[in-house]
Amino acid sequence: MQHRAVSELLRVAPVADDLARRFQEAGFSLALVGGSVRDALLGRLGNDLDFTTDARPQDVLKIVRPWADAVWEVGIAFGTVGVQKDARVGDADRRFQIEVTTYRSEAYDRTSRKPEVSYGDSIEEDLVRRDFTVNAMAVALPEKKFIDPHGGLEDLASRVLCTPGTPEESFSDDPLRMMRAARFAAQLDFEVAPEVVAAMNEMAGRIGIVSAERVRDELNKLILSPHPRKGLTLLVETGLADHVLPELPALRLERDEHHRHKDVYDHSLIVLEQAMALEDDGPDLTLRLAALLHDIGKPRTRRFEKDGRVSFHHHEVVGAKMTKKRMTALKYSNELVKDVSQLVELHLRFHGYGTGEWTDSAVRRYVRDAGPLLDRLHKLTRSDCTTRNKRKAAALGRAYDGLEERIAKLQEQEELDSIRPDLDGNQIMEILGVGPGPVIGRAYKHMLELRLENGRMEYDSAVAALKEWWAEQEG
Repeated sequence: MQHRAVSELLRVAPVADDLARRFQEAGFSLALVGGSVRDALLGRLGNDLDFTTDARPQDVLKIVRPWADAVWEVGIAFGTVGVQKDARVGDADRRFQIEVTTYRSEAYDRTSRKPEVSYGDSIEEDLVRRDFTVNAMAVALPEKKFIDPHGGLEDLASRVLCTPGTPEESFSDDPLRMMRAARFAAQLDFEVAPEVVAAMNEMAGRIGIVSAERVRDELNKLILSPHPRKGLTLLVETGLADHVLPELPALRLERDEHHRHKDVYDHSLIVLEQAMALEDDGPDLTLRLAALLHDIGKPRTRRFEKDGRVSFHHHEVVGAKMTKKRMTALKYSNELVKDVSQLVELHLRFHGYGTGEWTDSAVRRYVRDAGPLLDRLHKLTRSDCTTRNKRKAAALGRAYDGLEERIAKLQEQEELDSIRPDLDGNQIMEILGVGPGPVIGRAYKHMLELRLENGRMEYDSAVAALKEWWAEQEG
């Protein structure tokens, strides 16, 4: 691992060594630290580099400004200076995103959402405050001296997450570290040490002092990781999910009406994994959130029918409202809230048409309602099939293949992605001799329904249809 780390460090050496020499000349120390060292040891060091130093932030600014291509002071209150450096490494031009942070120690008080920052004077003091031992290693530069006071290298080799001090101390300093444990388990496919899991169970309620934005950002990283099930399971089993995403553990007691051998919680995790397998251009947060949350309306809509079946009528509508409420509480953007909620609401639309032949009208409405989310809706709908019955799964797959073929065929003939009435608002006002107002909106909606139902109409036919509708209104 150390050999691999040296190879990775040599790859970024021109930038790292150049920066380190500048700190050295100014009388300060510099070390690559934390996730950068961990990733170097794992052979996955990228262009994001984290450094720590005994220089105070204002001294850091004096050193990096003449050297960097860009400097950010957004995190300077917490001792962090951001730097962008473009450099030629080997045969490639690379853009490095660098953070230089002064040795520090930080801790929450019992009620504050923000850490109190105090600066330290040694790298050992800095490393002991870090979240996990695998993130508490450093490489002093430019001499490339490996510093590992807490056995992080051994834990990295064992693929286990431990804390430098006691887990209770670590999580008291920053309760968000409990979520970071779940996130790193999902990102790195690591196990979490039993004493760390025990502390997460005991201290889960402390997550409440952390801002919604920080919780959301960790949740996103977890969901976008290669093994989100691992992290989500840990959140649920330790009780953290009860505080940050309570709709998820609530699914454990439910039974899916189609697959009674699986509860809805497990079904949702399978749907998430199946949706991941259909991603085209890397992790898709919108799709993954929709897959995870698509059935959260089931607990509130569960009904036991007289024939022994369990029903969840309109759970997609209820689930969409619950999704909007939870995502809003977690401070997601309005656009993302809208998109994920819409996918949750539409995820059963395909099944609502039954197994019969889709009419052109039904296809148009499906495409119109999905809008720009159509591709994601395709993936979500396909992922929502978790039956072990191969014949049933194959039949559903063929049915959806047929729908996609119908959509493609109609898209060749019509502009399905942007369906509009055959008459626009101005034409409607001119034909009816009426100014702007609610009646024009009703007329426009009527013409849109005709367009969806019948396809394109010639101008004269559209005018006749509008006048016929208008006569009925006046009558």
